[in-house]
Amino acid sequence: MSPNPAKSGRPAYDSRLVRQIFDRRAATFGEVAFLPREIAQRMRERLEYIKVSPSSMLDAGCGVGDDLPMLRERFPETPLVGVDVSSRMLVRALPQATGDAGWRRLLPAALQRSLGVRGPRLAQADFAALPFAAGAFDLIWSNLALHWHSRPDLVLPEWQRVLQPNGLLMFSTLGPDTLRELRGAYAEVEVAHGLPAGAHVIDFVDMHDLGDMLVESGFEIPVMDQETLTITYKSPESLLADVRRWGAYPHRRDDVAGAGGLSGALATTRARRLHAALREALEARRRDDGTIPLTFEVIYGHAWKAVPRTTADGHAIVRVEDIGRRRPG
Repeated sequence: MSPNPAKSGRPAYDSRLVRQIFDRRAATFGEVAFLPREIAQRMRERLEYIKVSPSSMLDAGCGVGDDLPMLRERFPETPLVGVDVSSRMLVRALPQATGDAGWRRLLPAALQRSLGVRGPRLAQADFAALPFAAGAFDLIWSNLALHWHSRPDLVLPEWQRVLQPNGLLMFSTLGPDTLRELRGAYAEVEVAHGLPAGAHVIDFVDMHDLGDMLVESGFEIPVMDQETLTITYKSPESLLADVRRWGAYPHRRDDVAGAGGLSGALATTRARRLHAALREALEARRRDDGTIPLTFEVIYGHAWKAVPRTTADGHAIVRVEDIGRRRPG
């Protein structure tokens, strides 16, 4: 897949690099899982107000599988599939996918099935090229995953494809105000050192643009809202460590502004000097209570797959429930 920045409205980055980032971060991702866990709970509260009884579910971007037990608890009889781009994240998700009574996991697979033990299945795949048939699911759940893909304008049509008509998409993602303190600190460092502006974190997509993409992708009745959360840190080092664990840098390091073709000792010296300047810029953002804030704009959305109104050859589809309804005068 070749990213098209003009189409998606954001700078391109290599999806293979994103996979490598999360493969490297899989072992320590649990240290920053507090944010997706909190957002998952808020998503579940929203789901409680929606009348839905899915026959099949997809967790798109399941990561280490933390949402799988919650989805199984909410819909215990519904088959569930988790998909992620990172194979090492999926390895970490295996205990969640098999998380039934411990003694049952020791039984042969055939006997587990006879007892009704059906754990989620896991698959590695790109969001924009899912290995599932059209209409395979009637609920897609995606928690803080969409922003990792450089082409959401391709992901949403693919999610629409694998949904059944009237199927529900429910997701959360991060918006443009996310990491604004870190962006500002980088910008100050670049100006002070005479460097061109560089891409240091994801260029998150605006909520209204996502709503437009949903409609263009064949979803209807999109409901979008957002909230701002602030996480505070005691030091610049702890803040930057968490950002690294989140994997929020999807660009090649040799594309960083200021590389200037330097290599060896000169490049190392410059990198250290710029990193020290970055820490100072973050220190300058310390609040009266002594903490350094980091902002997250969380976008929530849900929408339904529109029922097709024409056949593949262009003939109108008339639903039985619509026959006899009077048109408004």
